[in-house]
Amino acid sequence: MSAAPSLPKKLNRAGLEIIPYRGSKTTLCAGCGHNSITERLIEAFWELGVEPWRVAKLSGIGCSSKTPAYFLSQSHGFNAVHGRAPTVATGTLLANHQLMCVVVSGDGDTASIGIGHFMHMLRRNVPLIYVIENNGVYGLTKGQFSATADLGSKLKTGTVNQLHPVDCCLAGIEMGATYIARSFSGDKRQLSAILKGAIAHNGLSIIDVISPCVTFNDHEGSTKSYAWMKDHDEPLHEVDFVPSFEDISVEIEEGESRVVRLHDGSRLLLHKLERDYDPSNKIHALEVLHEAERRNEVLTGVIYVDRNRPNFTEMLDLVDQPLATLPEARVRPTRAVLDQINEEFR
Repeated sequence: MSAAPSLPKKLNRAGLEIIPYRGSKTTLCAGCGHNSITERLIEAFWELGVEPWRVAKLSGIGCSSKTPAYFLSQSHGFNAVHGRAPTVATGTLLANHQLMCVVVSGDGDTASIGIGHFMHMLRRNVPLIYVIENNGVYGLTKGQFSATADLGSKLKTGTVNQLHPVDCCLAGIEMGATYIARSFSGDKRQLSAILKGAIAHNGLSIIDVISPCVTFNDHEGSTKSYAWMKDHDEPLHEVDFVPSFEDISVEIEEGESRVVRLHDGSRLLLHKLERDYDPSNKIHALEVLHEAERRNEVLTGVIYVDRNRPNFTEMLDLVDQPLATLPEARVRPTRAVLDQINEEFR
C-alpha cells in the first residue's frame, strides 16, 4: 500500500518555511501578553519575507527582554545590560547599517533605568523597531509599579499608584521618532499591521504594546489588565497593511480611509472610525493622546508618521560597506594624516 503524498511546504517570498522565524519554547507565564507579541513578530517577519539572518534582535533585562529568544532563531542576538538596549542597538547599526534591528524592551527597562538612553535614541531617529512590552509592573521582582503605571491604578496588595506615568508615545513624538504606534497584545489584527508598517518604515519605530502581566497585574483595579483594555481600548482607526510586493488595487471612498505610503512602497490603510485623523500632524497626535488620558482611555493605532526626517545613519553619511567589515587600511589614519590633525590643534 503506497504512502499518502506529503503536502507541499508553505514558503514565504524568500523561499523559507516559518520554522527559522520561530525560536525556543517560551518560559514566560501561561497567558502572558508578551507571548502574543512574539507570535505577531514571527508572523510579520515571515509574511513579509525578511531573511532572518539580516536581522539583529536586542534587549535589556526583564520578562520582556527574554522574548527575543522565542523568535527569529537564525538572527543575530544580544541581551544587553538593564536599560542599555537603545545604546547597544545604535552601536550595532553603526557597525553594520545593512542589518534590520529590532529591540524588545519593557516598561521598566525603557522608562526607568533606561530612560536616558531611550531619549537619545529618540532624538537621533535611529532606524530600528523598538517594541515596548508594557505591563505597568516589574514582573521579575514581585510586581512593584513601573514608571508607566497609571495614576490611581492598584496593585494586588491594594497599594494605589500616586505618581504620574511616563507615556512613551508622547516622548517618542516630542523627541523625534518617526513612526509611533500603540496597541494591545490581545488585538492580533491591529498589532500585526502595525508591526508590518514598522518593518517597512525607514526610521525609528516606537511601538508601545499594552501587555498584561497575568501574575502581578491582571486584577481588578489594574489599568493594564485584559479586562481594563477590553473596556477602555479606544482605537483611532482600523489598520490594514499592503506590502509593496502585493500592490493590490483597493477601493477607498473619500472620507472613509487614509493611505500612508511607507519608504519601500508599502501602504498603511487607516480606516476612519469616529474621527478624521491625520497621522502626519504632530500637534494633533499630541492632542489626541492627552485627550485620551483625560477620558481615561487607552488610544491604540498608528498615532504619528513622519516620512521626511532623515534617520541617524543617513545623517552620518556612512559608506555603503558596513564599517565592521572595512579593512584596517580604510579606518586607521596614516601617520601623515594624524600629524596634520595634531598640527591643526596647535
